[in-house]
Amino acid sequence: MEVYFDNSATTVLDPDVLALMSRVMLEDYGNAASLHKKGVEAERYIRAAKEQIAATLKCDTKEIYFTSGGTESNNWALIGTAYANRRAGTHLVTTLIEHPSVKNTMKFLEENGFSVTWLPVDENGLVTAEDVKNALRPDTILVSVMYVNNEIGAVEPIAEIGEMLKRTRPDVLFHTDAIQAYGKYRIYPKRMNIDLLSVSGHKLHGPKGTGFLYISDRTKIRPLIYGGGQQKGLRSGTENVPGDAGLGLAAEKAYRDLDRNTAQMREVKDYMIRGLSGIPGTHLNGRTDETSAPHILSASFDNVRSEVLLHALEERGVCVSSGSACASSHPSEINTLLGIGLPKERQEGTIRFSFNEANTREEAAYVLDALREILPMLRRFVRR
Repeated sequence: MEVYFDNSATTVLDPDVLALMSRVMLEDYGNAASLHKKGVEAERYIRAAKEQIAATLKCDTKEIYFTSGGTESNNWALIGTAYANRRAGTHLVTTLIEHPSVKNTMKFLEENGFSVTWLPVDENGLVTAEDVKNALRPDTILVSVMYVNNEIGAVEPIAEIGEMLKRTRPDVLFHTDAIQAYGKYRIYPKRMNIDLLSVSGHKLHGPKGTGFLYISDRTKIRPLIYGGGQQKGLRSGTENVPGDAGLGLAAEKAYRDLDRNTAQMREVKDYMIRGLSGIPGTHLNGRTDETSAPHILSASFDNVRSEVLLHALEERGVCVSSGSACASSHPSEINTLLGIGLPKERQEGTIRFSFNEANTREEAAYVLDALREILPMLRRFVRR
């Protein structure tokens, strides 16, 4: 049996998305900036994709800007607003458990004259609106807090933070990295007082190399990419018509069946939780109730290194992750487990299981049986 439980790293492309992209690439292949028929057809796809995405967020299409993915969206949100609002202040607030595409961008801004407050999290990976409020200074211009943590599935109180900022500091911009949340939660930026929101296409059965940044109409932001003036001059470059069209369809489909999809993911996750809880020397990280994300589960295994366990599972057809795929080759960047206070030996034996709506309890049972067989064998060879 082959089991893919690494959906937080990437998802399989939806067949309908593939069919649409193929048609665009082979038939409607014009440049959206061209004035002839092919260009008009291409522009129609771009406009339709923005309408599909805007409908999921209940926002205006003019607030959707296509990017090359989540990393670019996060970089643009932080660097673009920091420099555009520098006269108002140079202080930024974020958390210690952000994805490297936020963390390292914040480090870049620190190196270039900005001041960053790094908020700690509790044992479940959570900050509070009060934590953010206490970090604010007169020169604060931006707060960035991820919606769902990519390693343990902690769901941050984004609506509460947004409400607090609107009530106490409406001048401060609020960004959320929603890359692991979009397609799993109903997110309404206007209602939640979110000014900037980052999304990546390949996390929801869309194409790799696609994403978007929601930018509220009140937000002052500078471009990162200069060129021919596409996307109102804020994000130049020939538009990726097949990719953007595919992302729009993937977004529409994700929200068309959202409740059913998340219920299926939650069922598989709960089954895994029950099974893992019965395996000796296993510890679940963060919250595992319905306040956690439906698709991410982190577990630490005593006396086993995660890389060894990962490859032992792979030999049985099971794909999982030892943490964030973007940081798995750079241990120093995997900061969530350290941030929640996990001892080093627990960090070194941590596996992330992440699910999509097509995963089943039968697959989960297969993985649990494999773990029950593999773990005792691996632990025999551990030096004590």
